Amino acid sequence: MKKSILFVIACLTSMGAFAQNDSILTLDEVVVTGTRNSVDVRHLPMTVNVITREKLTEQHQTSVLPTVLQRVPGLFVTSRSMMGYGVSTGAAGGINMRGITGGAGQMLVLVDGHPQYQGIYGHPISDSYQTLMADRVEVLRGPASVLYGSNAMGGVVNIVTRGAHTRPLEGTQVQTDIVLGAGSYGTVQAEASNQVRSGKFSSTVAAQYNRTDNHRPRMGFEQYGGYMKLGYDFNDHWNAYVDADVTHFNVSYPGSVSSPLFSANQWITRGVVSAAVENRYDRTSGALSVYSNFGRHKIDDGTADPDKPTQRYFRSKDALTGISWYQSARLFEGNRLTVGIDYQHIYGHAYYTSKETGEVLDTPNKQSGKSYRNEIAGYVDFRQDLLDWLTVDAGLRVDNHSITGTEWIPQAGIVIRPIATGEIKAMASKGFRNPTMREMYLYPPSNTELEPERLWNYELSWRHRVNLGSKALTYGANFFYIMGDNMIQTVPTDGKPKNVNTGEIENYGAEAEATLYINRHWTLSTNHSFLHMKNAVIAAPEYKGFLGADFHFCKWTVNAGVQYISGLYTAVGDNEQKENFCLVNLAVNYALLKNLSLWARGENLLAQDYEINLGYPMPRATFMAGVNVRF
Repeated sequence: MKKSILFVIACLTSMGAFAQNDSILTLDEVVVTGTRNSVDVRHLPMTVNVITREKLTEQHQTSVLPTVLQRVPGLFVTSRSMMGYGVSTGAAGGINMRGITGGAGQMLVLVDGHPQYQGIYGHPISDSYQTLMADRVEVLRGPASVLYGSNAMGGVVNIVTRGAHTRPLEGTQVQTDIVLGAGSYGTVQAEASNQVRSGKFSSTVAAQYNRTDNHRPRMGFEQYGGYMKLGYDFNDHWNAYVDADVTHFNVSYPGSVSSPLFSANQWITRGVVSAAVENRYDRTSGALSVYSNFGRHKIDDGTADPDKPTQRYFRSKDALTGISWYQSARLFEGNRLTVGIDYQHIYGHAYYTSKETGEVLDTPNKQSGKSYRNEIAGYVDFRQDLLDWLTVDAGLRVDNHSITGTEWIPQAGIVIRPIATGEIKAMASKGFRNPTMREMYLYPPSNTELEPERLWNYELSWRHRVNLGSKALTYGANFFYIMGDNMIQTVPTDGKPKNVNTGEIENYGAEAEATLYINRHWTLSTNHSFLHMKNAVIAAPEYKGFLGADFHFCKWTVNAGVQYISGLYTAVGDNEQKENFCLVNLAVNYALLKNLSLWARGENLLAQDYEINLGYPMPRATFMAGVNVRF
């Protein structure tokens, strides 16, 4: 903890030392997460972070998650290698917010507001969240179940997809980008995208290929996929789009250092398709959308003895298909009322096939199964500016699950603006999660009588934008308290393991962040989070801090960052283990020509020896370099 405090002091001191030059102006952030329509974040009681496409692409990361990890306090993402997260046993890519974990289905990832999770196990599939499809990422810290339903207990990560937004006055706009890179451990990344805007029509098409051997034997990763979005503006008020994103990845799983595995391979295909019709008027806006998130998994669990290979594959098919409608209206001055209806059909089928014959195998102990579940919900959110300096917000969702029944989810918040550039926010919100197919139907601990998990989050925050003469500083701090019960745990019951609603959550902590715009050359940013958990969970650090510096001059762009992690639980219980480490990363871009730039990236430049997943040492210093062509 002493090192954590010293790191915070060093970050704040460095920002103060730079606050002595010309600066640039800042714009107020407009978000769609936390409310279905575009809203100035100053009027929302929720805490929302926005990571723009410029920020997502400046380090040439193929996934959005490394950048989100750096830029959002309180959020942590597990990793085990240079590239690729994988699925199943030993997988990384677990998303944790304030000790609430996506691995248990308590964190929700959205794509354009549509839920994305595996239909059998209920968790996000992190290798699906590629930078090529993202225009920006909005992260809501704290429950968002009123708008997004089950799984949004700890918060949501909303990936807003790319589109050609600006309508040309005449002619056609076309932009093509090609990014190529190679580096440590045989790592290769390649991405090509094309955007067209012609009159009322727009399109975005992108493709990607990535591969690496990674730093351990039998840990290869290969991924290829594509994204497409077609849009049409009927007039100034109505538009429609269809989009699709499909990715396939092959992963080799080496096991932990102490228990190595052979022939543990995974072949995973994930995809999402959606279509929407949107309307936007001065006093009202809304959308009707349909979507389907689907997957096909084939997994060889591997063997400790290479001379005794396994005889079967685990296979699964899953899909989450839904319809979503909402309409938001300004009934009178300072008011915004949003109503919506969501329907979801969740399908999962888990089974085993013979390697030799390909036939489906009969399996004991509920290792195979099939499930169909439905959810239908209605919600309302009411926000009112009572005075120039006071906004109140209240929301309610009624969610019916075909197995677990009906759940009522309320939230309430208030925003006080004592000065024109600062807000005090207070929020109380409920989050919940319905049990998954695995917890109810698969494997011996399954229990068909499970109830939803529930928690309440209470939060107080302050955000302030300061004009320092020719500079601009934005900073904020928030404090939260989380109390949850009915958590699903596997405990001995009548001498056998069984999933029951018996666990509790009690977490509290503080988060702070600041961005200093010094001038058109320099920007500094920092964020910090402190977390206390009554019942510790893995992949939830007690402290996480980040200090970043962005430098732009002539043809050069440099992005440097220092990430310090303290008290990261890699094991809990009787054999509790923690990790502390400090990572230094650097990315450099040079505009060689008008349409050609060179880039290089180095990670863990101090060559730290550390683990995030127990038994999976992370690579020492790694490097990537490449070219970016735009025409």
